[in-house]
Amino acid sequence: MNSPLSPEARAVLSATRFSRRTLVRGAMASGAFVTAGGLLTACGTEGTKQSEESCVSEDTSSTDKKLAFSNWPQYMDVDEKDESKRPTLIAFQESTGIQVTYTEDVNDNDEFFGKVQNQLSGCQSTGRDIFVLTDWMAGRVIRLGWLQKLNKGNLPNVQANLLRSLRARPFDKNNEYAVPWQSGLTGIAYNGAVTKEVRSIDELLTRADLKGKVTCLTEMRDTMGLVLLSNGHDPSNFTEAQFDDALEKLKKAIASGQIRRFTGNDYSTDLAKGDIAACIGWSGDVIQLQGDNDKIKFVAPDSGLMLWSDNMLIPNKAAHKANAEKLMDYYYEPSVAAELAAYVNYICPVQGAQEKITDLDPELAKNPLIFPDDATLNKTKVFMALDEAQERSYSTKFQQAIGA
Repeated sequence: MNSPLSPEARAVLSATRFSRRTLVRGAMASGAFVTAGGLLTACGTEGTKQSEESCVSEDTSSTDKKLAFSNWPQYMDVDEKDESKRPTLIAFQESTGIQVTYTEDVNDNDEFFGKVQNQLSGCQSTGRDIFVLTDWMAGRVIRLGWLQKLNKGNLPNVQANLLRSLRARPFDKNNEYAVPWQSGLTGIAYNGAVTKEVRSIDELLTRADLKGKVTCLTEMRDTMGLVLLSNGHDPSNFTEAQFDDALEKLKKAIASGQIRRFTGNDYSTDLAKGDIAACIGWSGDVIQLQGDNDKIKFVAPDSGLMLWSDNMLIPNKAAHKANAEKLMDYYYEPSVAAELAAYVNYICPVQGAQEKITDLDPELAKNPLIFPDDATLNKTKVFMALDEAQERSYSTKFQQAIGA
């Protein structure tokens, strides 16, 4: 396996690579670490539900040593000398004899849903054995019965090494369908060159010196999750009245001029320049910004953080389920997870990887935005799984409030 990126290569990559969350931004709209004291698809319908009984899949893994893997761009380690090579994926193929067709064709959760909706509604093959979707969309396809249940006996590394904070999530309470690929935190980011520390969501939404210098995210689950937490409510289990109460708080900040605008991850440029002072932001963006500007800080409010993941899923009619599970489990070997984390720079969901990454990149091993401590992870929440009616209602309210 190749060594991690050199500082020079990492600097070039940081300057040219876009954040993975840049791509996610359309889904819901269509180092320094400080610890403080979807809309539905355009057609308006999700599609025909399936079940284990109505859509039976046949696994040919024992005789057909291959699998097809669909992922987001820039989400796999590459060889710094030859970017067509993916070291961890090559090592998997060499050790197992399983040939992987790897495609970076997940550019947006809703867009990808549209690509596979007709096949999965009709119990037809998508031609993919694994695809990677964000929590809320993973919850939708689970609800529709479009995924195969995982054989946990084929996933010993996942069973042993998956972070405790990523088990029994609201959309997959029994850990039957989704294996996190990478995760991230949503909290507060600020530029210390233009403002003093911002320690809470209430400060962000009301502090006079920040008026007009704040942005929030167009992703409902990120923004509303943090506002719910600031009100003392649990984003993983809230009522409509609690959602409406949090939305009123947000509306007041909008009406007062406190919030300049709602953004995707394009807030990062404004934050780096000091054009905005503080924002609701993603940990992965902050890591990238800190490479050039150590004044950019990420805050975990006492009220809590939002935790999101992009998840490996096996769709119905995938013909190589056992092969896919073997790949999932391979990426939960701590040494493999460490090599991947050294490239992608998001939260590594694998226990034991932090110790392994020390030999690859000691500075990354110390970065709490890639390896948060237990105290931080214990403050995180995953947004509540919504049914179709709730998703429509809450998304509509939020979009109307932010003027989207």
